[in-house]
Amino acid sequence: MSFVRNAWYVAGWSHDFGAEMRALTIVNETMVMFRASDGALVALEDRCPHRQLPLSRGKRIGDTIQCGYHGMTFDRTGACVRVPGQENLPASAYVDAFPVEERHGIVWVWTGEPDRADPALIFDMPEFSDPAWHVHHGDALHLHANYLNVAENLVDPAHVSFVHPTTLGSSASENVPVHVSTRGKVITAWRWIRDAPPVGFFQKFGGFTGNVDRWHYYHLHLPSTAVIDFGSADAALNLPEDERQKGVRIFALHFVTPVTEDYTIDHWMHIRNAAVGDDAASAQMDAMFRVAFAEDKEILEAIHIEEQRPQKRKPIRIAIDKGPNVYRKRIRDLIETEATEDLGDPVRPTFVQHD
Repeated sequence: MSFVRNAWYVAGWSHDFGAEMRALTIVNETMVMFRASDGALVALEDRCPHRQLPLSRGKRIGDTIQCGYHGMTFDRTGACVRVPGQENLPASAYVDAFPVEERHGIVWVWTGEPDRADPALIFDMPEFSDPAWHVHHGDALHLHANYLNVAENLVDPAHVSFVHPTTLGSSASENVPVHVSTRGKVITAWRWIRDAPPVGFFQKFGGFTGNVDRWHYYHLHLPSTAVIDFGSADAALNLPEDERQKGVRIFALHFVTPVTEDYTIDHWMHIRNAAVGDDAASAQMDAMFRVAFAEDKEILEAIHIEEQRPQKRKPIRIAIDKGPNVYRKRIRDLIETEATEDLGDPVRPTFVQHD
């Protein structure tokens, strides 16, 4: 299994990119990115068509890149505009240019057919633009693991009790059933833990001391964007599921970017309805998230190592695997569709109102 290419993937945060050239890889495509003189981001194939030296090893001249080997120069569209020592420019002297968009301080790159790169397909949610919610960019988690394992971990509430017992979960949720919906384009897994002690995260951030009702809703958008709606409320309120906004509610967003088959970057951030405008709260939450995500990293990288070893038997699947099973099938179907003559339809987002 390879990658879905007709899709937008996150390259990083807007503040990660400036005038200097930056080399990166997405779905095994090496590219070089820089911010042009007009402020727009440029992403070009990072390989000179002459001797295949990465263009990121050359130098930027205005809004062009000069190859560091023989000086061939390419503009922001990928066209060769100079071959030192000759007048004619070969028709094959070009590099691919990747469509780039910036939304909410997030940089998206399209890795498929350029004429299919519709900005309307980029993931969005109304809370990004709602002043009642605080938007905070977090960090990037680098994992030596396949992106499918990383993504399916983000539609799996059951692991929280065991992987994150001191941060995002506790033993109180071990035997609480997980509900899964695969009817729409977004795969959703969720559960509520009623009248239980607050987990470590909400003891520190929410300030809860008595029992709470807490929830986890995991929404996985293809190919690899996850929205985790989680929070807590005083158990005495007995909140119905559609009134979660009355509690302390957080959306943890994970933009999972496949680098290679063995390497993935999870760009994570959060949106919250509490401590709006409080930078100290953001820093506190980042610290807690880093602890929790390091726990995920340890598990996922250990699994990846074992997957490379000879297998005595096929891994079993259990009831909680419904979401991951459907996710893998849908990814496989998209990849197979792209391999056909028409290269398939682009991955279209489903905008979910998180009521």
